[in-house]
Amino acid sequence: MCLVHYTQDGEGAVSHITNDSIGGGLYTPEQKKRRDETVWTLVQAVLAPLQFLVFAISTVFIINFLLNGTGLAVATASVILKTLILYSIMVTGAIWERVVFGRYLFAPAFFWEDVVSMGVIALHTIYLLMWLTAVGSPQEQMMVALAAYSAYVVNAIQFLLKFQQARSGASDMSGLAYRSGAKS
Repeated sequence: MCLVHYTQDGEGAVSHITNDSIGGGLYTPEQKKRRDETVWTLVQAVLAPLQFLVFAISTVFIINFLLNGTGLAVATASVILKTLILYSIMVTGAIWERVVFGRYLFAPAFFWEDVVSMGVIALHTIYLLMWLTAVGSPQEQMMVALAAYSAYVVNAIQFLLKFQQARSGASDMSGLAYRSGAKS
């Protein structure tokens, strides 16, 4: 892929660039190779839908409890299970990020996803601490769980959009030439 930079005298200089250079891709070729070869990619691919399934079922249990006042034990167990899966996916995701990008968290390609993930973890942890120390009523605890779940939905959407960007970036960028008319 080429980029043409125009100087003030109108002459163009051609340089080869990667997808990352123009924001089209998330991975350098080396990072993509590491991503495709590590077992941690498969681990994330299994844990992410599992977490979503537990989230969906747990949400029904929480709403049932809040509306009907029944099923507190199953709602509580489901939030605890969701939180344990979240912790697992966060630890394995940090390992994945280290393998692919060379750092455990906040790699530039996933910086904002990691920032929101920290909020998701904090809210889930607050729920666990409230439950373990009997702080707040069960309804208040479940409201915190719903806040944590809302943050999780935002984070899940971030990752789905990033996944889509990675897929479309790979297909959109192959075989195309890029020409910039911006003057440098």
